[in-house]
Amino acid sequence: MPQVSQRGTIMPASPIRRLVPLANAAKNRGVKVYHLNIGQPDVPTPEEGLEALKHIDRKVLEYSPSDGLLSLREKLKQYYGTYNIDVEVDDIIVTTGGSEAVLFAFMACLDPGDEIIVPEPAYANYMAFAISAGAKIVTVPSSIDEGFALPPVEKFEELITPKTKGILICNPNNPTGYLYTMKEMLQIRDLVKKHDLFLFSDEVYREFCYTGAPYISAFHLPDIEEQVVLIDSVSKRYNECGIRIGALITKHKELKKNVMKFCQARLSPPLLGQIVAEASIDTPKSYMLATYNEYVERRKFLIDQLNKIPGCYTPIPMGAFYTVVKLPVDDADKFCEWCLESFDYEGQTVFMAPASGFYTTEGMGRNEVRMAYVLCKEELAKAIKVLEEALKAYPGRTI
Repeated sequence: MPQVSQRGTIMPASPIRRLVPLANAAKNRGVKVYHLNIGQPDVPTPEEGLEALKHIDRKVLEYSPSDGLLSLREKLKQYYGTYNIDVEVDDIIVTTGGSEAVLFAFMACLDPGDEIIVPEPAYANYMAFAISAGAKIVTVPSSIDEGFALPPVEKFEELITPKTKGILICNPNNPTGYLYTMKEMLQIRDLVKKHDLFLFSDEVYREFCYTGAPYISAFHLPDIEEQVVLIDSVSKRYNECGIRIGALITKHKELKKNVMKFCQARLSPPLLGQIVAEASIDTPKSYMLATYNEYVERRKFLIDQLNKIPGCYTPIPMGAFYTVVKLPVDDADKFCEWCLESFDYEGQTVFMAPASGFYTTEGMGRNEVRMAYVLCKEELAKAIKVLEEALKAYPGRTI
């Protein structure tokens, strides 16, 4: 029998989706499953996007340009301008979701064996994209006890080698909800400038910053504009995960040429998704404010309730709609599986993402989970009650 690739063998399974078969089996048994495992909001998609989809009047659903519809890129330029991100239309490449933007950035910037430094815990698919590019993720651990603040800059310096090509950050952060301060961003800027590195900056959650301080983009940092590779997506801000539209933004002309080769090889990003995304940029501020306020309420409710449960702890996330929670369990992977396979409370259970999948350092995140507060408060309240009861019943409880 032919052997499969080593690349596919070492590709990590998604910690977010790995337990889906167990959740489906629970549903088939008649158990209600509260999905806190994935960033799929229950907030309705804007009417502007839905109406554009319903009223497409084209006679042919043709290929779009490989870098995306010009009209969409023009509107994205205007959108970024509202955040004081000064880019040109030609700096913007439309991708099939933010995921393709990360993958193409890695493929275009990195050679096999090259290294990228990433604070962990980190979005699990970064590892998968690095493996696809033949590159290596090198992690700098952050701690839940310190609120997942950026590790000391000296820790980054220790890891920089001739193979290091870039630093990757997610701001606001998935999975922790951490929001980098100006001081931390300037420290990263100094490292990138000193060692002539790329700064890959995943900023798909910029709408969801809860500190009141101005949002800081990597493009706001002086003197490294051509070293920044910004990753974006419409999935989260407009609740349009399924249309698969993202963007890669760079002022590095050679990098853009490289990225465009990969774009041409996959022909074009989704036409229908681009039509919906372009219309959605006209979403009124009232929708965006209502969505923001909803997440503020959900965040406060979830964090307050979690920290009331004996043995549970989560810091207050300052961005995105995730939090990492320390649980009084021996093994969060086993606990999450047990919740889906062996437990229900009044016909209900809860689906969480084990945090170990967001770390590469062995043993880290073993008693942590990531939760996404993408359900309404009424559903969150039920999910928290189920979690509380599950912790009481779990055989591997540690307190």
